[in-house]
Amino acid sequence: MDWDKLRVFQVVAEAGSFTHAGETLNLSQSAVSRQVGGLEESLKVPLFHRHARGLILTEQGEVLYRAAQEVFNKLTMAEARLRDSRERPQGPLKITTTVGFGSVWLTSRIIEFLNLYPDIDVSLVLADNELNLSMREADVAIRMNPPRQPDLVQRRLMTLRYHVYAAPEYLKNHGMPKSLEDLDHHRIVVYGEQAHPPAPNLNWLLEAGGESSGKRRAVLRVNSTYAIFRAVQSGVGIGGLPAYMSEEAGNLVEILPELRGPSYNAYFVYPEELRDCKRIAVFRDFLIGKIKNRSE
Repeated sequence: MDWDKLRVFQVVAEAGSFTHAGETLNLSQSAVSRQVGGLEESLKVPLFHRHARGLILTEQGEVLYRAAQEVFNKLTMAEARLRDSRERPQGPLKITTTVGFGSVWLTSRIIEFLNLYPDIDVSLVLADNELNLSMREADVAIRMNPPRQPDLVQRRLMTLRYHVYAAPEYLKNHGMPKSLEDLDHHRIVVYGEQAHPPAPNLNWLLEAGGESSGKRRAVLRVNSTYAIFRAVQSGVGIGGLPAYMSEEAGNLVEILPELRGPSYNAYFVYPEELRDCKRIAVFRDFLIGKIKNRSE
């Protein structure tokens, strides 16, 4: 069905004559009549009874008019929502990031964002595998490595650096390591073989210095940063963690401050087609503000 003809038909039905409809559409009476005639021909039904006093919808015309009115009303509402999404932040926002970063850093701050923008409906999808933003599995992502797809926009948020931590309870029971060699006699928590860590060589604690370098035994192997964090926090052993986790927990003790682990960048990522979306812009600016405050 031709949308232009359908629009002309709707105006004619409301105006009651080709002449008045032509004035509304800035078309000649004959052009309006041809459009309606073409629509009737394509549908193979008459849409109007033509009288000297004007036009009256047929039964089929009434059915089409109600349907057209509903369609154009929905299109008008959609247009308004699209316009508002550019001018005013509202609507759904699905955010994905890793389990560790989402659980420890992001969720403790998201309430402020929700209070600032009550018309944005936020969904958090925490997963250590990457969702496909191009297929709209999520609107935005906070990723621990740069995106490989060319149709994604990226902005570096911060650098995450690994340090060595233990819980006070663990240190009370096992003592504080004074040197790299002392780690040979401590309980180490590391990534397991099936893990997909965000940076290479994240089991560096098993190999960091000492005569037993490479032979240090892990007391526990797990498949996520968040699980290592919780294990260390509960006193299972010593682990390498991003500094933000210790900052958020507030109850971990840094071990061997001179020992530094790997580091990697976190990126804010979203599809190119959403570049002008207001709700994504305000969430990006919110994150940048929080990270700036953290570094000051």
